[in-house]
Amino acid sequence: MRDGSKPALLGVSLKLYFGHTETLEWCTEVARMARHHQGLQDGDVKLFVLPSFQALVPAGEILADTPVLVGAQNLHWQDRGAYTGEVSGLALSEAGCRYVEVGHAERRRHFGEDDSVVTAKTAAALRNGLIPVICVGEVERGSAADAAAVCVDQLRSALAETGGSDVPVVVAYEPVWAIGAEHPASPKHIGAVCTVLREWLGGQNRFLDWSVIYGGSAGPGLLTELGSDVDGLFLGRFAHNVDALSDIIREAANPLRITRIQ
Repeated sequence: MRDGSKPALLGVSLKLYFGHTETLEWCTEVARMARHHQGLQDGDVKLFVLPSFQALVPAGEILADTPVLVGAQNLHWQDRGAYTGEVSGLALSEAGCRYVEVGHAERRRHFGEDDSVVTAKTAAALRNGLIPVICVGEVERGSAADAAAVCVDQLRSALAETGGSDVPVVVAYEPVWAIGAEHPASPKHIGAVCTVLREWLGGQNRFLDWSVIYGGSAGPGLLTELGSDVDGLFLGRFAHNVDALSDIIREAANPLRITRIQ
């Protein structure tokens, strides 16, 4: 975290792993946990979840009396128009979403989304009051310096149409080679890349609030190892187990975490 007083930020994307009923059952478990979890109730940790589109409204209803916020995994770059099968930032905002994921490596790989699409979607998120979770990351394993250069270029491009905003921005550093892998990137690598991203964001003077979180096979213990190098984690399959998610929240709420373990 930047100053030790800012809450740790945790996000969970369910991708397409759950069906509709499974999603709502998971959200019900998360709601039950969140109502009693000290870290969430005290505000030491902020948690957002990104279910699939059809579950957004009922998920929001299930989580309404908890500190957990809901977001979407994607949006279209236009707010209205003849775009069959797409969902706009306008509609997401009206449905109660607070976050939206933009630029994930799987969207780039499977659906051909390039930098120009990510730029347009980021702008669409911000103009509709949605907090964009901008995913950046290098494809091949290499040096932290090379990775940081790639990530800054991706982030600069994503924000190219944004002069500034009072809506927060979240950057999720997810090295593509670590997504779905057995182990995350090393804490040293993650820390080096995220430090550069934080320096770049801090030098922009364009956003009132921003966070840099890490995703890519993130699990227990990693946040403690990273300490103040990141603002939180972006979780995937590990969070399917709500007890495991609860443990991560407890770890994130630990004030000793902000002192990096050497």
